Amino acid sequence: MTTPAADTITMFGAEWCGDCRRTKKQLDGLGIAYTYVDLEAEPAAAEVAREISGRMNIPVVVYPDATHHVEPSNDDVEQKLRALNLI
Repeated sequence: MTTPAADTITMFGAEWCGDCRRTKKQLDGLGIAYTYVDLEAEPAAAEVAREISGRMNIPVVVYPDATHHVEPSNDDVEQKLRALNLI
């Protein structure tokens, strides 16, 4: 089972999820290094994502400062990356 590393961004998502595809595209476009946990390939990781977020919604994006977003907008992600000086 995959748990987020403390020094990186981890994104829990699935290919069928439009918000997941959008957030992945944004991170890729910004050149942000992150770990992607495919919940279709690792169904048990869905429980890890639920424990982090308290919800069943995806994507769950976990940041190096141990905060997270659930179903974030592109603005939410960009603001957080700027606050962490990653962009």
